[in-house]
Amino acid sequence: MAPSLVNAAFGALLAAALLGAAFDRRSVAVVVAIAVLPDLDAVASLAVPGATNALLHAVWLPLAAGVALYWDTRIGDDSRLRERAGRRGVRVAWVALAAFLVAGIGPDLFGGEGVNLLYPLHDAYYLVDGGLLFSTEDGVVQTFVTFGAGGPGVLPLETLGTTESYAIASFANPDGRPGLSLGADRELDLVRAGWQLVVVASAVALLAVRFRR
Repeated sequence: MAPSLVNAAFGALLAAALLGAAFDRRSVAVVVAIAVLPDLDAVASLAVPGATNALLHAVWLPLAAGVALYWDTRIGDDSRLRERAGRRGVRVAWVALAAFLVAGIGPDLFGGEGVNLLYPLHDAYYLVDGGLLFSTEDGVVQTFVTFGAGGPGVLPLETLGTTESYAIASFANPDGRPGLSLGADRELDLVRAGWQLVVVASAVALLAVRFRR
């Protein structure tokens, strides 16, 4: 799974870009916390087999939250959220939902250890992989969508395994399996690559500028 610090940095970038007039320390804290929330399924894996990148990374929770939020703020006659928190609260709620999906789940689905998207209805970890490049001989080459006689194909979802066969290590659960291993070596990754350090540094710099204004 992507380091939680990277998820938080992505969440901070979304907060700075999307909160608009609702931008302040409290709203940023909410968005960043929601961006990190999916990583808590690693703690649940101590009791639930294969919960890491599955329990809170599946699409059902954000889907249900999105439907409820859309119904309350766009379709219903009276919005309870708008009555209690005003337009600012509605804005923060939508940005937090985006942070959950993009910053919380996205880094693990695209280039991470994969996500069990349909858990528990369908038990399979998926990873979206592909590339986009320009070649002087072949022109633009992309491998995200395949084209054939039957038309364009879907994103190349690579199947990694199930909750029984595929375990994801984390600081909370080093072997990814149920049970608390007190003597296990635990490593808390803050960043794993240079590009992740760039994302974190960019988020810190952007928030510093926004708060000074």
